[in-house]
Amino acid sequence: MSESVRLPVLSVKSLSVAFGFDKNGTPRDGIPPLQVTDKVSFDIYPGEFFALVGESGCGKSVTAMGILRLLPQPSARIVDGSVLYRSGAAEGNDASLDLAKIPLADLQKIRGSEIACIFQEPMQALNPVVTIKKQLLEVFRYSQRSSDSRSKHSSDCHSRLDRGSPSDNLAAIREMLTLAGFKDINRVLDAYPHELSGGMLQRVCIVMALLPKPKIIIADEPTTALDVTVQAQVLAVLKDMAGRTGTAVLLITHNMGIVSQYADRVAVMYAGRIVETGPVRDVIDAPMHPYTQGLLAAIPESHGDMRTMKSIPGSVPHPRDFALGCRFADRCERCASGNAELQAMCRSAQVPPRVFADNSTQHETNCFGMVIPRPVS
Repeated sequence: MSESVRLPVLSVKSLSVAFGFDKNGTPRDGIPPLQVTDKVSFDIYPGEFFALVGESGCGKSVTAMGILRLLPQPSARIVDGSVLYRSGAAEGNDASLDLAKIPLADLQKIRGSEIACIFQEPMQALNPVVTIKKQLLEVFRYSQRSSDSRSKHSSDCHSRLDRGSPSDNLAAIREMLTLAGFKDINRVLDAYPHELSGGMLQRVCIVMALLPKPKIIIADEPTTALDVTVQAQVLAVLKDMAGRTGTAVLLITHNMGIVSQYADRVAVMYAGRIVETGPVRDVIDAPMHPYTQGLLAAIPESHGDMRTMKSIPGSVPHPRDFALGCRFADRCERCASGNAELQAMCRSAQVPPRVFADNSTQHETNCFGMVIPRPVS
């Protein structure tokens, strides 16, 4: 395949998730299900650091958990769309699996070993009564069982861990802990989770996620519980280690400062929809959607005048209050200051049109205000 052709390792296409089903998959108590994400689409490429950003309640975590079908059961279901996983994308292999449709038993062999997760609170992700050493060694045992099960059905046993002796596996763990910035490796290995700080535990979780050599890591706000200095250290470790292994990262966050510093591309999410997508420098330097502009304007500058910092009025609507047209219209300055035609379109039943930046096929947004100009003052 030509080097100019890049294949995404993960393609999320029109993914829609709804809540309110019973164990039979029918609406609970006869009440229509509540759809919380609406046709979410984005691609992640091998080795890419991709950020999904937005306020709390926008549907970021629901989207991330929908990828691996870790949604609350039986209430939540994927009602539309696909999640195409290409394990051989880096080698130009276009063969894919639809994670939204494959049997759960097959998906369980991919979870952890090929698509790993790092969650917000490391103390809840680690077993408090088992040492760090034992928990990291368990990664090898689990991943080897998954590989054995896959090899019975397919010759493509991607991201399989090498079958090493316990001493070889421990050596690999020590190497990864060193890359993660740990100095006293023996103390860390013999420690229980409560004996390490939050930042150290999160770095342990990063090592645990990377040990099986996954194709993708889903990091759901992994630095929320950490102070600013430790946040930077943890994210730097994640980016560096993922880059060394060629692992793609889906970072879920509400912090545009983190996005600007670490991400390669970004998708901005609002009220269950993607409203803007593009290379991070394009989105940061020339945001097109009013919501993206509002998020960036709300970032306090290190040495700037705090009086110039803006906030977005209102809050993210509850899914039961989602509008049919532009869901940001009631909070949007562009809509409020627009002409009658623009205001009518923003509050119509139509989904905002897709608009590309000048001379770009990558930076795009969904907004009526980009195609219906405001009146000249």
